[in-house]
Amino acid sequence: MIINAISRLGRATIEKCQACGRASLMLYGALVCKPQPIKMLPLLIRQLYSVGVLSMAIILVSGLFIGMVLSLQGYLVLAGYGAETSLGQMVALSLLRELGPVVTALLFAGRAGSALTAEIGLMKTTEQLSSMEMMAVDPLRRVIAPRFWAGVISMPLLALMFSLIGLWGAQLVGVDWKGIDYGSFWSVMQSSVDFSTDIGNSIIKSIVFAIVITWIAVFNGYDAVPTSEGISRATTRTVVNSSLAVLGLDFVLTALMFGS
Repeated sequence: MIINAISRLGRATIEKCQACGRASLMLYGALVCKPQPIKMLPLLIRQLYSVGVLSMAIILVSGLFIGMVLSLQGYLVLAGYGAETSLGQMVALSLLRELGPVVTALLFAGRAGSALTAEIGLMKTTEQLSSMEMMAVDPLRRVIAPRFWAGVISMPLLALMFSLIGLWGAQLVGVDWKGIDYGSFWSVMQSSVDFSTDIGNSIIKSIVFAIVITWIAVFNGYDAVPTSEGISRATTRTVVNSSLAVLGLDFVLTALMFGS
């Protein structure tokens, strides 16, 4: 009984190590593949639309309501101390440092990451990737690289849009509804937000999250079992692993950026 359990644990550990090795090789191949701007640019633009533009709706709507809720809850707390004018500072720092990159990454993993995994997995199931290899076309260059770079480019822009629309939603609640002075709301926010510390670190977080999410998504699709059940499992694995990776990396990055 114990020997069987140890054997299963060892087998699972070896499989995970092998998967990490395959994922690393795939990422290396996607990053260092010989660029072909004339051929790659149309593919990249198509994937930017699929990954980025089609994700804007859920990002903008979520950012608006999260900013409104954050502003309302913050106002109720700050009003008890007579510090309503600090609402802009609280909302801006919360969105730029944490909620903007993290929530955008989670939404991006659920919407774009799952779509990438399902699309690549379906291409593998229908033997499109094998056909490319038979025609001397590198799937990493043709399929993986454009999707990977589209995710890396789109995610930071979506996070910035999330934060901006969240600040606008906070103004709707704090200024237009609760009556906080417009000048005080924005001046306190402007004086408290530092470009390099807050906005710069937010962009760095978004880029790291984008690399990890897109890497997990394209690898799970590329490594999926070529069946309908295998694709569904790979898609679920993408969302779960990406979400856990984002939350874990967020703590590490926050400790490095703001812990001292």
